[in-house]
Amino acid sequence: MANTLVIIPTFNEKENIEAIILAVFQQEKQFDILIVDDSSPDGTGAIVKNLQKEFKNLFLEVRTEKQGLGTAYIHGFKWALDRGYDYIIEMDADFSHNPKDLVRLYNACANEGADFAIGSRYLNNKINVVNWDIKRLVLSYFASKYVKIITQIPIYDTTAGFVCYKRNVLESLQLDKIKFVGYAFQIEMKFKAWKRKFKHKEVSVIFTDRKKGTSKMSGSIISEAVFGVIRMKIAGVKK
Repeated sequence: MANTLVIIPTFNEKENIEAIILAVFQQEKQFDILIVDDSSPDGTGAIVKNLQKEFKNLFLEVRTEKQGLGTAYIHGFKWALDRGYDYIIEMDADFSHNPKDLVRLYNACANEGADFAIGSRYLNNKINVVNWDIKRLVLSYFASKYVKIITQIPIYDTTAGFVCYKRNVLESLQLDKIKFVGYAFQIEMKFKAWKRKFKHKEVSVIFTDRKKGTSKMSGSIISEAVFGVIRMKIAGVKK
């Protein structure tokens, strides 16, 4: 067993899933992979099961229905903690997150003093996003700026979904009390970790929009992030 688990949530990712799994396993550091699949009707889970015959450090958890990104990660976090992983990494299935950056995130936590490391698209206000239309880019960039202003959190990319956590961070966060499921989930996780005085590091990455499959972005996810941050700030997100 590796000391680091990469959690990849999936729903209808048959075009990407085999390639992303192979890419993670090709990195210079050994990673285990957990796929959390929400019963994808396109056969994503079946592809993973077939790959498990070859890779003993590939794991699959199938949930009965689509329940949201945040709950998929919470499921994966609990699974990882129960099995003693020291480092747990969130990652998308669609290659928007480059597998070559996994080692950089791991090193930030394992060797550079961070308790959680963020693959940042907007470090020092420099935009590193490829193939997004201008509307989505502006929305994402200013969403992170908005969150930073509202919460005073010293993180440039507050909505980033490419993050490495040390296990003690996740153990402290009371995962059952995480309220949000979309973009706001990513914000809440970082906000709670920061409020607990955990050290973070942003690692500059290039985010590339998916080339295959369909985006899961929706208006409800965006509104949760916008209004959820205000509610989070008012409530103080109790420790």
